[in-house]
Amino acid sequence: MKADLGDILNKEKIMVIDGSMSTPLERMGADLNDELWTAGILRDQPELIKKVHLDYFRAGADCGITASYQATIPGLIKKGLTEAEAEDIIASSVRIFREARDEWWEAEGGASGREYPLCLGSVGPYGAYLADGSEYRGNYSISDDELRVFHRRRMELLKDAGADMLLIETIPSRREAMIAQDLAEELDIDYWISFSCMSGKSICEGDLIRDCVTELVKDHPHLRMIGVNCTDPRFIVSLIGEIKAGLTEAERDIPIGVYPNSGEKYDPRTKTWTKAGEGLAFGAYAYEYMKAGADAVGGCCTTVASHIRQVAEARDRFLRERSE
Repeated sequence: MKADLGDILNKEKIMVIDGSMSTPLERMGADLNDELWTAGILRDQPELIKKVHLDYFRAGADCGITASYQATIPGLIKKGLTEAEAEDIIASSVRIFREARDEWWEAEGGASGREYPLCLGSVGPYGAYLADGSEYRGNYSISDDELRVFHRRRMELLKDAGADMLLIETIPSRREAMIAQDLAEELDIDYWISFSCMSGKSICEGDLIRDCVTELVKDHPHLRMIGVNCTDPRFIVSLIGEIKAGLTEAERDIPIGVYPNSGEKYDPRTKTWTKAGEGLAFGAYAYEYMKAGADAVGGCCTTVASHIRQVAEARDRFLRERSE
């Protein structure tokens, strides 16, 4: 069976994205204090990765993100794996997702009336490999050619393993987004680009998101969605408006997907998250994103299945009120 973004959006109107991989793993006792982060669990405890995927499907997710965000060939080789072993670990992130999806579909999903969930092959930024918080800064000291080499093989592995789309996510840099986009076009696979942002207008490296969007949508036929993740939830409504401002009227049919953090702040020195003041409940934020024009909503760091259940409930409310 093949999952399709268009089928999900046609049926559900708004796609519910899953949540973080790291926080549920930590709640199950996994130790993520390592440069590999969730990729270490992918290598050593794949059964925990599968459980996280299953929990998100049960919570209402229409799509899920593979645990390949920090699974890179150089990062895994640095930990003692051979190149072939590293490649197999990356491909396994798709296999595990597909196993979880089929298990859930046979047990309850197929009879629920929901669409078959989309497998999004996570392509994290170069900054994630550095494991120093660079995905929130950008400005890498690396050439374009080096970035191409870094990204290409992982993208190819995720495609060949059977990801329905690539999710090029938490990208702080217009340059990195354009390089990854060109690679996806060369590989002839559909993809979604999601930026990490420092404000309601700018991506983390400083460029206006509307300018990035204008450049990304030109002559790139495999671009299926554009959006924002790993960002303060208070910025998202503004960023949705800025994305729309970067599109011409003829381009407004490209879906916008947003999956921010739960509202906590990250310290790259200690690799910990701390509460950053009071804000709306996650479901209330999700409802506001839908009102602002988001076509897909979910969660990133520090979100768990209960947050995604709130998103699904917010969608039900939003669609019900829109039809009244």
